[in-house]
Amino acid sequence: MKSEPLSYLGKDGGPWEIFTEQVDRVVPYLGRLAPLAESLKRPKRVLIVDVPVRLDDGSVAYFEGYRVHHNTARGPAKGGVRYHPEVTLSEVMALAGWMTIKNAAVGLPYGGGKGGIRVDPKKLSPHELERLTRRYTSEIGILLGPDRDIPAPDVNTGEREMAWMMDTYSMNVGRTVPGVVTGKPVSLGGSLGRRDATGRGVFITAAAAAEKIGLPVEGSRVAIQGFGNVGNAAARAFHDHGARVVAVQDHTGTVYNEAGIDPYDLLRHVREFGG
Repeated sequence: MKSEPLSYLGKDGGPWEIFTEQVDRVVPYLGRLAPLAESLKRPKRVLIVDVPVRLDDGSVAYFEGYRVHHNTARGPAKGGVRYHPEVTLSEVMALAGWMTIKNAAVGLPYGGGKGGIRVDPKKLSPHELERLTRRYTSEIGILLGPDRDIPAPDVNTGEREMAWMMDTYSMNVGRTVPGVVTGKPVSLGGSLGRRDATGRGVFITAAAAAEKIGLPVEGSRVAIQGFGNVGNAAARAFHDHGARVVAVQDHTGTVYNEAGIDPYDLLRHVREFGG
């Protein structure tokens, strides 16, 4: 019997449709596991929450938040939380699905999860962002826990937001629970090197691909799309291993220099001017 499609996404599946198409493409290679592929096309649970926030001017704004557990067969859901004005349920579902695959591919004892709030964080003050993060954490708290769901930083979130999430969850359960999030400050039990970990992963993956095709990293030309935590860490890793970063792009613009761009100088510029 053929399974029914997910009704709550409507006709436009968006990123989730891309994920399910990818699953379908690998089914012929799964052998005896092929019948289980259908389970990957159905997230375990989807939570949509209202996140009311009192703004600094005394008014109340309402934001839509999501937390998705795609699959927890290997362990607790693991995945980041992003703040972006274009976050959608379809996107969060797809990202949770890809987290399932990534964790399984490298043998980690985690399932796939993801979260997000549809908000432009640049339009909120630090106090408003804190209230937003704490309220969101409380709303999705029924899913959270070191043995159930462990959020992490993602687009427009970082150590600060993870500290607020950890503190809020800990207050709600009546004890300090450092293991409820990763990516928190080292002073709160975070890991050294966590900030650059994803960008270093980009470098390691690219270096492995380059080796496979016989392209030495040293002396190669590199273009970087995005210059946040991931992009600038990747750019620094390529630079440190002798590659020449010739182009960097972020949401504010693009810089190009055939002779090479020093990512350390560029990072200082971004921190000073915002992009």
